Amino acid sequence: MGKPTAIVVGVGAELGVGAAVCRRFAAEGYHLLAAGRTADKLQRVVDTIRNAGGSAEAVVADATVEGDVIRLFDHAMALGTTFEAPDAVVFNAGINRHIEFRTVTAQQFEEFWRVCCFGGFLVGREAARRLVPLGRGTVIFTGASASLRGKPGFAQFAAAKAGLRMISQSMARDYGKDGLHVAHVVVDGGVDGERLRSRNPNIATERGENGLLNVDAIAETYWQLHRQHRSAWTQEIDLRPFKETF
Repeated sequence: MGKPTAIVVGVGAELGVGAAVCRRFAAEGYHLLAAGRTADKLQRVVDTIRNAGGSAEAVVADATVEGDVIRLFDHAMALGTTFEAPDAVVFNAGINRHIEFRTVTAQQFEEFWRVCCFGGFLVGREAARRLVPLGRGTVIFTGASASLRGKPGFAQFAAAKAGLRMISQSMARDYGKDGLHVAHVVVDGGVDGERLRSRNPNIATERGENGLLNVDAIAETYWQLHRQHRSAWTQEIDLRPFKETF
């Protein structure tokens, strides 16, 4: 048997959820296909994994482009005898920013929907097409607080994330009986990653120790979801710092 394979779509900065998930699965002996739009960021993640003795490759792909997603999965299924067909797929692509509702343009609304929802549909569809016939596998979607509730200034984000949640639920009900485990992770709180730190350099100090979600702790949950016994699958789980109000 070859090395098991995982696909992570939406890999950016090394201090981010996508990169952390790649590292966690690589630590368990997986070959990682790290997919994202920025080649240099992907390569840094891949280099870190390889330097630690792991196996990974970068795949430049835009999750909102159907052809890119199809090519990614075609590549994953054609790796040869050295690697098994993927049995874990993570969709982690997303964008988020505050925009006052009256100023949201049609183009902005569609951009949020394409990245956070449509991209998830494409990745989920291709995962189902390839993995359901094999009778096994895990598909995990990264959600957010906005998956469950809308807040002022985030209508465009909430609409897209709620749509992604419905995709995960529909897929789970469609394909769970066929052996495909589909899970949705509600990340409810600030993530201690490059994106948040660049916007607010003082936020980690302000929140205090463990006041933000640690990316490696999030990645550990993804790994545990993938390893769950078929008799007790989780469809949705929420994660938040112990200090977070909800």
